[in-house]
Amino acid sequence: MRIVGGTLSGRKIEPPLSLTTRPMMDRVRQALFNILSHHEWGRQIGDVLNNTQILDAFCGTGALAFEAISHGAAHATLFDKDHQALEIATKNAASLGIKDQCHIMMADTLAPPRTKEPCQLVFLAPPYRKNLIPPAMIALDQAGWIAPHALIMAETAKKEILELPEGFQTLFSRYYGDTALHFITR
Repeated sequence: MRIVGGTLSGRKIEPPLSLTTRPMMDRVRQALFNILSHHEWGRQIGDVLNNTQILDAFCGTGALAFEAISHGAAHATLFDKDHQALEIATKNAASLGIKDQCHIMMADTLAPPRTKEPCQLVFLAPPYRKNLIPPAMIALDQAGWIAPHALIMAETAKKEILELPEGFQTLFSRYYGDTALHFITR
């Protein structure tokens, strides 16, 4: 695994130790960040990567958060409830030299701690086919993690049906093999 673009492009990151963590493939992550960097999101959403606060819930190795920092995000909060995933994410942040830009903590995305710093970009890449995205969005919103007009990127299996909670809408989706990337806002 490696960082696919930005200031840290080409730097290696450690893969997960656990079979329960499924990292996004490099080519899908590259397509995702091409979309995030080059899509015209409009005035309300704005530039989702330049100097922003991001959240990588279900962080696994931390690849999405680290890629966002490589592309210009100011700070990333990463959480997962898997201890091994957090160890790898912490090790990766240190080896990339961006530990100061990351807050990595053990937390359940379905019952997150409250925050006073909402995020403009939220990554949700939970295990497939467990219907975790809708309750995660509700819990994160209630705990203050989702800024008004934030962009949420949710990853599912291609054939997985994603029903969003009230107040959220899918802007568009892209498909890569068995992976679906959904771009969502309020």
